[in-house]
Amino acid sequence: MPITARDREILRLALPALGALVAEPLFLIADYAIVGHGLGTSAVGALGVAGTVLSTLVYLCVFLAYGTTASVARQIGAGNTERAMRSGVDGLWLAFGIGVALIVVGWPLSPGIVDLFGATATQSADAVTYLRISLLGTPGMLVVLAGTGVLRGMQDTRTPLVVAVGSFALNALLNAWFVLGLHWGIAGSAWGTVLAQTLGAAVYLWVVVGGARRAGVPLAPDLAGIAQAGTASVALLVRTVCLRIVLLVATAVATRMGTAELAAHAIATQLWTLLALGLDAIAIAGQAITGRSLGAGDADGTRDATRRMVWWGVWSGVVLGVLVVAGRPFFPGIFDADPLVTAELLGVLWVVALFQPISGVVFVLDGVLIGAGDQRYLAWAGVWTTLAYLPVALVAGDLVVLWLALGVWMIARMLTLGIRAYGTRWLVTGG
Repeated sequence: MPITARDREILRLALPALGALVAEPLFLIADYAIVGHGLGTSAVGALGVAGTVLSTLVYLCVFLAYGTTASVARQIGAGNTERAMRSGVDGLWLAFGIGVALIVVGWPLSPGIVDLFGATATQSADAVTYLRISLLGTPGMLVVLAGTGVLRGMQDTRTPLVVAVGSFALNALLNAWFVLGLHWGIAGSAWGTVLAQTLGAAVYLWVVVGGARRAGVPLAPDLAGIAQAGTASVALLVRTVCLRIVLLVATAVATRMGTAELAAHAIATQLWTLLALGLDAIAIAGQAITGRSLGAGDADGTRDATRRMVWWGVWSGVVLGVLVVAGRPFFPGIFDADPLVTAELLGVLWVVALFQPISGVVFVLDGVLIGAGDQRYLAWAGVWTTLAYLPVALVAGDLVVLWLALGVWMIARMLTLGIRAYGTRWLVTGG
């Protein structure tokens, strides 16, 4: 099919979003390398424990970006710049409030949370140190999420790319200085992260505050607007929790199978996550385009954009699936897998490749419905598809069957999202 103006719009939003998504895991690898080089294996384990807790918090709070994108994009499409910026300011206040609450709750609970991982005494102490210091950066971290949503809603994915690359590069430099230069230990790595996140948040505040002032929007918190943003976010939180449950159950079942199965599952999960970044970039474009076009009252244009994005999702999935098949003989060597792990991994990679086109459809439709503000349906769909997945996963006797269960989950998601997208109830136009 020829490249259309709609395709160019999708790519204009999706490609910078992809760059921002890829930047984070690359710079996190740099953080692990710095800590490993300067502090040793035990510190890397501590960083892994604390990092898992923090990444879970970020994962659960991603609704701050998604919900803000949808609300701002809709108002931009409707020509209501003032209301768009008001939604953006409310989203930033909500993010800051949640960040402060996480510090208040997380600081005293940090030792207990770390103990759940069963680390050694030294690793636990380091993990608590890292976690408590890093919690101080959560208001900035969540403001970055909300600020990213504001700019995406304004059809700008380039600025978030610049901020992401700048923040993660600064994080790597500060960590190297504090850990290798000043010898602050694992606390130095945490402080580097806090400073980088806070400076990234400051950039978003500068951009959004400037836009709010130009639109004549007051910067003081609007409790009604913040409450409305929080209420709308609850459904997205339910959706996100359902996704997390699926991943946690899969890991628990793989753990029960044995050491080789768990190692192969971990490698396959990392590969699946990497592939998901490419598909998620199209979903982000879907959020921004759908919100804007529905806000402008263009239901037919929304349908057309959805069809084109689904086309991009399917073919992107096909390409990624082919790449997985082509790279299948080499992946075990990249991770230095032993023969038992290699045997398990080679079987699972066929399943990973097979379901990439379906994943492409799921990611796109998920983004489209988020952009449409159809969060309540997404929450219920998340519950039902998780319930469809659990019986299949819990009786899985080997790793390939477990990953086929994940495929069943993706098919269930595609059906629930596809049925909704085929109808008209989500096509609510206007601001």
